[in-house]
Amino acid sequence: MPEFFGQSPQGLAVVLFAAFLGGVVRGFSGFGTALVFLPIATPYLGPFGALIGLTIMDIFGPLPNLRRAWSAVNKGDLTRLLLGCALVLPLGLWVLTQVAPEVFRYAVSGLALAMLAILILGLRYHGHVGRVMVTGIGGAAGFLGGVAGLPGPAVILFYMSRPLPVDVIRATILLFLFGFDFLLLGYLTGMAQVTLAAAGLGLLLALPNLLGNWLGGWLFRPDRERLYRAAAYLAIALAALSGLPLWG
Repeated sequence: MPEFFGQSPQGLAVVLFAAFLGGVVRGFSGFGTALVFLPIATPYLGPFGALIGLTIMDIFGPLPNLRRAWSAVNKGDLTRLLLGCALVLPLGLWVLTQVAPEVFRYAVSGLALAMLAILILGLRYHGHVGRVMVTGIGGAAGFLGGVAGLPGPAVILFYMSRPLPVDVIRATILLFLFGFDFLLLGYLTGMAQVTLAAAGLGLLLALPNLLGNWLGGWLFRPDRERLYRAAAYLAIALAALSGLPLWG
């Protein structure tokens, strides 16, 4: 049977669908690409292959929104988040090299389900927020991004709990994740994990991911936000459960 980018036609189809579904969820909920993509794609691509594919395809998704986000973001907070992330991300990647692929899959699915539970329960942090804490949040995101490919939960939950305008929260999350993609890609390249096949697959995945982002944005209606968020939560839950090694 012929292979494409090291995948069978069936495996490639599943991975392309995961990229598309992740884009749809992000398009109408504002988050969720990694939470959907990684649990589905990791069994086919392996931990590092899935991270590389996600990172490359995810660079293209926010491009149309960067200028608007840059005008709204708190640049000091963004700098501290990325600094903390850059310092701790290598530790997370080192831990990833020490664990079996099954452990990575359990970690990804477990974090996705934990994130989902926290969002549904509406748990928030309401204490004092200082500069050191913001840097620490970036560090936590860097560690989780390295060990499980999920830098978003720490930053998303932290900023959703802060009394800030919605556009500032969205801009901070978007630009942090955009910066994280470049940090991760740089570290993975330094670790000699980025191959031509993996990079080519990431570029291919960008196409269905962009299409999914467009479709999700087109489908979204502000007056039906609850319905769409419920659909996003369901997609994340199904993706997380499907990624568990229990199913083979």
